[in-house]
Amino acid sequence: MSTKNQDIAKKAVSKGIKPKQKKSASKKPNSKNAGSSSTKKGGSGNSGKNVNFYWIYAVVGVMLLGMIMLNSDGGGKEIQFSEFKTYVQNGDVDHVVHDGRVYKVFLTESASEGNSDERGDSKAVLKGLYSGPDVWFSIPPGDSYTEDYKKLADENHIDSKYEPVNEWGQQMFSWIIFLVIMIVVWMFIMKRVGGGGAGGNQIFNIGKSKAKLHEKGDESQVTFADVAGVDEAKEELEEIVDFLMKPDKYTKLGAKIPKGALLVGAPGTGKTLLAKAVAGEAQVPFFSLSGSDFVEMFVGVGASRVRDLFKQAKEKAPSIIFIDEIDAIGRARGKNANFSSNDERENTLNQLLTEMDGFESNSGVIILAATNRADVLDNALLRAGRFDRQIFVDMPDVNERNAIFKVHVRPIKSDKSVDIDLLSKQTPGFSGADIANVCNEAALFAARKNKKFVSHSDFNEAIDRIVGGLEKRSRVISPEEKKTIAFHEAGHATVSWLLEYASPLVKVSIIPRGKSLGAAWYLPHERQITTTEQIFDEMCAALGGRAAEKIIFGKISTGALSDLEKVTKQAQAMVTVYGLNERIGNISYYDSQRDSTFTKPYSEATARIIDEEVSKVIEQAYEKALEILSANKDKLTEVAEALLKDEVIFKSDLETILGPRPFEKIVEPKQPSDEITSVDDTSPEDNTESK
Repeated sequence: MSTKNQDIAKKAVSKGIKPKQKKSASKKPNSKNAGSSSTKKGGSGNSGKNVNFYWIYAVVGVMLLGMIMLNSDGGGKEIQFSEFKTYVQNGDVDHVVHDGRVYKVFLTESASEGNSDERGDSKAVLKGLYSGPDVWFSIPPGDSYTEDYKKLADENHIDSKYEPVNEWGQQMFSWIIFLVIMIVVWMFIMKRVGGGGAGGNQIFNIGKSKAKLHEKGDESQVTFADVAGVDEAKEELEEIVDFLMKPDKYTKLGAKIPKGALLVGAPGTGKTLLAKAVAGEAQVPFFSLSGSDFVEMFVGVGASRVRDLFKQAKEKAPSIIFIDEIDAIGRARGKNANFSSNDERENTLNQLLTEMDGFESNSGVIILAATNRADVLDNALLRAGRFDRQIFVDMPDVNERNAIFKVHVRPIKSDKSVDIDLLSKQTPGFSGADIANVCNEAALFAARKNKKFVSHSDFNEAIDRIVGGLEKRSRVISPEEKKTIAFHEAGHATVSWLLEYASPLVKVSIIPRGKSLGAAWYLPHERQITTTEQIFDEMCAALGGRAAEKIIFGKISTGALSDLEKVTKQAQAMVTVYGLNERIGNISYYDSQRDSTFTKPYSEATARIIDEEVSKVIEQAYEKALEILSANKDKLTEVAEALLKDEVIFKSDLETILGPRPFEKIVEPKQPSDEITSVDDTSPEDNTESK
């Protein structure tokens, strides 16, 4: 190291700067870290590749604006005609250029320099680029003013030149600026519509497919082992994956691979999760995208993206294409009279139908799709040869919920008190997504309490949180209102306890939660069909709250809103859907294929009969609730007083007050504090059996 370099190094060390170490010339830079170095301070290591031209555009724009300002009629300082006479008398005028209205005065060199210094004119800075008039003045139209100027110019021998205004150049320049601005705006819009990115080539990629490709080497985080509760759907999809991996096993028998499989089910049942598992298990290219990715504001883009998607899939065949929420482009054609049949969505659907099973063969490409609105899909899309299989992913039953809980509890640090069998019974009507949310909320509750493990009580609180909402103990409730709420909930508890087919009650609370002022938790029966007696007893239990208010206070309140909504829907379903009314008979006015709900499939006379029968069924249930509570008024009062005292009572408390349930037929939870689902008495939500 030379002496000069040593001095520089010493100064650097004295300032706290660590000198750079020389890297070995044989060591290759890490490709993963190469890009990150350019994002650090300055980015000098990559400045030659990523040049930002925006500052150049800014400089050019400023220069153009400056030239326009100097070239305008107002260049230089505006003066009056009297001041011009002074310049003439002093001999400072070199020559004058005018168009008959504006007179541009060019001063002599000495006078021009003095004038610029006096005004501090910025023109002096741009003098090398452009030289305009030093001063200017205008003469109003009229012969007398023009004659004065001519006389002054002739007497003093001023070089005066007439030049008409040339506006063509300025107009052309203005049009150029306007076109440039429009092109920039158009490129910006195309860049955004084309999916962003740094390059302007996004304009030409607008018709390209947006599908995400999972190659053979990609590792997916989801496999079939992570999917539980949908065993039948897994078998169907596992067969498709097995066909792609071992085609000879099927083709030697003459079998053909299904061209498409449609996953149909309610939201949260695991349709997209099944597709992720297929992507993780299949050893073939997997294209995934949403139905909305085909939709654009430009005509023909959707069909172009469909063509490009299938072109890529055919090039990598055998392959799988997964379209999530296919109802975005697969809705039935020609059923909306307000729109033309030749709209963009229908063009996209037509192209999809052609690609799936058209004139050209499409072997080696399997289509998976998911939707929760299979009823709105086009029939041509659902026929055999396109979607050969429709896999229905239903809400899980108690055994399937047990398997789903085991999957989601696996990564959670739980203690031995967590009973998965009991949790599966506590969550009827829950989907797989709901169960995942329960497990996550339970872990959050435990962390909020600084616990080291998640206990069963945390899961109970999570279920209450999801079903009923957060507790609102701070809500202001008067003693009279609290008493009304207590008797209302006691009415639900008493009637449901004494009816044979009502759902077994587990817990009653008068703590405000969510929109409700009180709630009752039940353990609904796991059943596939429901009889008239079962529906009627559930209606009686729902009306028990209002009946209790009538018996105790002699008046009713608005607290039974959700109860009334529930029983009204149940009564209407009994009469018009399930054919459970003797007067209407074995007729169902429900039509799953009917698109419009604005027309009634029955006459006005039948509508009057339906209204009468619905009202009759509800009043019968209300009278039975009144009868039960009147016969057990003392027990009703004891339950309400227990609620006013403790705010929450459990099954054991009800057994102490009301005695053993006379129609006990199912195994109840071992712990009295285990909550199931709730009925909100002031919110317009449905019965929690269907959650």
